[in-house]
Amino acid sequence: MGDIRLNKIIADAGITSRRGADELIESGRVTVNGIVIRAMGSKFDPEKDEVAVDGETITRSLTKSYLVLHKPKGVLSTMFDPDGRPSLSDFIDLRRERLFHVGRLDKDSEGLILLTNDGDLTFRATHPSFGLEKTYIIEYDGKLPPGVDKTLLKGVELEDGMGRVLHFKELSPRWIEVSIHEGRYHIIRRLMEAVEVDVLRLIRTKFGPISLGDTPEGRWRDLNTGELTNLRNVLGL
Repeated sequence: MGDIRLNKIIADAGITSRRGADELIESGRVTVNGIVIRAMGSKFDPEKDEVAVDGETITRSLTKSYLVLHKPKGVLSTMFDPDGRPSLSDFIDLRRERLFHVGRLDKDSEGLILLTNDGDLTFRATHPSFGLEKTYIIEYDGKLPPGVDKTLLKGVELEDGMGRVLHFKELSPRWIEVSIHEGRYHIIRRLMEAVEVDVLRLIRTKFGPISLGDTPEGRWRDLNTGELTNLRNVLGL
């Protein structure tokens, strides 16, 4: 095969984009045959040289996969948990390729998680500058405070800065729908707490142009051609 730039080898493994791979290399997190490589533009043969990120050997995947998983409540948004708690890999154990999750849902939240081995797509889909809109439905307890929709649309001061929703809709006496483009830690739950909405369930139904649809809880499906085209267009790929 011949020598290939190290950042491309890492991107082809689905871990991150080439730009993200450069950051991994610069920070000393990449080794080749056990030696830390920091030089940008270094080339190696992926069929002969052992490349590892954070001590874990990676494998290039030239065939790209894109899955939607309906994450159940109580499952960690990680591909492996050293303590044996339920993780995303438990639901895709029949897939032979190595996949990575795009973004996260907290353990108690449910719904759409995108899985892929496309590093460039992962990098763009999680980068704040692209601001992919995420949509959630929320089951709440009690009654909504008066004017809560206007408050959330205008913005609420949180401990790490202002946060607001892009869209708010009452679906029924116990359910609302909101959308947001931020990815800060527990941002939806913190916003709801700030306006005194008692969240019982939090379910992500859309990630950019991708919808959860009728994918059953705990099951996955491949993105169809139209979905993938729309997602790539939104991300400028």
